[in-house]
Amino acid sequence: MTIDEFRGVYPAMCTPFNDDDSIDFESLRADARRLADAGVDGLVPVGSTGESATLTHDEHIEVVDCVVSEVGGEVPIIAGSGSNNTREALELSRRSAEAGADGLLLISPYYNRPEPAGYIEHYRTIADAVDLPQIVYNVPSRTGRNILPDTAVELASHPNILGYKAASGDLNQISEVIERTRDEDFQVLSGDDGLTLPVLSIGGTGTISVAANVEPERTVEMVHAALDGDFSRAREIHHTLGPLCRQLFVESNPIPVKEAMEIRGYGPGHLRLPLTRMREDNAAELERILAELAGGADAEANASTRDEEDEVVAADADR
Repeated sequence: MTIDEFRGVYPAMCTPFNDDDSIDFESLRADARRLADAGVDGLVPVGSTGESATLTHDEHIEVVDCVVSEVGGEVPIIAGSGSNNTREALELSRRSAEAGADGLLLISPYYNRPEPAGYIEHYRTIADAVDLPQIVYNVPSRTGRNILPDTAVELASHPNILGYKAASGDLNQISEVIERTRDEDFQVLSGDDGLTLPVLSIGGTGTISVAANVEPERTVEMVHAALDGDFSRAREIHHTLGPLCRQLFVESNPIPVKEAMEIRGYGPGHLRLPLTRMREDNAAELERILAELAGGADAEANASTRDEEDEVVAADADR
């Protein structure tokens, strides 16, 4: 699929594992189908939430290929393909493109902590070599380094660098990037579920979301309500999802979201070491929140049904 802009909801997919640590491709295909049918605007396999740090390169590409084979052509597939080694990121990006990815999400180089000039050369090297739309991913809590607005603005001038996933938690910085790239074909997406609505309110265009794995319909409704200017409805959903968004990050991502996936029956909660299962007390609270959300969804569905029935009765009375 051709991507002209990054807009809407892109779940950062989990990679399901069997108990022996092998990839559960059957669950992966079912999850891609579930999310696509829920109305998301694209899918992001093998990012941080997909435990890419513990996948071999071959496994990485197998996951991309699996998601593409299931829903490619229906929704854009944005493959995580970043690394702190530029040559490695370039290899993963090329192989992801060959597997059918429609775009790339590239985490900023971690551990070796490059200077701004290093970031620019890293991203431009990949963007020059791989002709796909690309998203720069700034997440200082994982990388130990912040991509400053000057660097983001300079990267936005490259024709293949079309987006910026903002997970710094700094709304002032995010706002500055949005302000200074308004004349470019460049979109800023939230990388923090709790800040998605604030980012949209200052000109962001969507989210690469963990919570959307668990509540895709509500997340899609919230984001598109905001993009359509209905901030009253978006704010209502934002507060409904607030407890879930907070609980999904009480332990390192993706520990809580994989627990939520198992609770909901969407896939196994097993993680590869060094990640371990969620603490029992945190898991119990997560289960309580999910039950409340499910009950609220049932109530909304019943209310909608009653409204439809009332409309039918009123129409019959008019006749």
